[in-house]
Amino acid sequence: MNDRFLRACRREPVDRPPLWIMRQAGRYLPEYRALRERADFLTVCRTPELAVEASLQPLRRFALDAAIVFSDILVPLAGAGVAMTFDPGPRLAAPLRTRSDIDALRTPPMAEAASFVGAAIAELSRRVTVPVLGFAGAPWTLAAYLVEGGGRDGFPAIQAMLHRDPDTLERLLGKLATIVGDHLAFQLRSGAHAVQIFDSWAGILSPADYRRFALPAVRRAIAALPERRGPVIYFAPSAHHLLEDMAAAGADVLGVCWRTGLADARRRTGGRLALQGNLAPHALLGPPASVRERARAVLEDGRGPGHIMNLGHGILPETPIEAVEALIETVHGFATNPIAHAFSGRAGSVS
Repeated sequence: MNDRFLRACRREPVDRPPLWIMRQAGRYLPEYRALRERADFLTVCRTPELAVEASLQPLRRFALDAAIVFSDILVPLAGAGVAMTFDPGPRLAAPLRTRSDIDALRTPPMAEAASFVGAAIAELSRRVTVPVLGFAGAPWTLAAYLVEGGGRDGFPAIQAMLHRDPDTLERLLGKLATIVGDHLAFQLRSGAHAVQIFDSWAGILSPADYRRFALPAVRRAIAALPERRGPVIYFAPSAHHLLEDMAAAGADVLGVCWRTGLADARRRTGGRLALQGNLAPHALLGPPASVRERARAVLEDGRGPGHIMNLGHGILPETPIEAVEALIETVHGFATNPIAHAFSGRAGSVS
């Protein structure tokens, strides 16, 4: 197996930064759009054969260094008794606003509630020669959707709960930490080599509120994982003001939003963690020459132990294929140590 990605997560020497792309299985691929004509989003997530097909599509096109299972951060909540639809964003039938709502939230074993995710990971790991990533939403981000009933700018409902009823919010976050930790552990047992935690809405918090509410919950979720586990990546976009606190979550790798320089992130976190990122997604909307120039700048900014090349957010649906090809070509041509190539692994293949 090409273990360039795992070595970089551990801050070990690699010949070049590994590359994968957040939302690499998605709407910018014509084959994914064709798949979605056959099945809606939740059906793809809940059908292992379709989830594996979606996960494999970018690896058939591109020489990437990791695969990520096709799923959604809200999937485990369905097993906790939460009814939802996607049209196209998530919509919950009944927001959780009271103590009794939260007490009714179940915490079933994820091996039962999300068995289809484990099945997809197991099959995917048999089909590829690169590490497989599982993932989950962070407790705070899941709570934001649950209390709001879907996505909304600023998430005013959970902000109100934070100030009016912080004890109830902490109770919800405690339950979600259990769900998230179990979901991540189940994915690792199913064959994932690493996992990523997406804290999509941590950035709406002040540092003090992040330290009181979001950070303890995500630390608890990570602490629930087996001692002998694969690397954990923690990513929160638009959270540059929280970077030092995020470094204390217990992850091995910190995902960095495109709004923060990698060298600055390394300085602010004391060089203790590997870093992932952070080309701006809209940089891929430019011509190939511009993509190559901007990608090289990110690679130089991230030069040092433990850099995983990625975007600073998910790839945009309107991204041209040739822009992704230019990104990959640039990363493949970038040597972290031109003299000592201790590792000569190639990018992965699909069977």
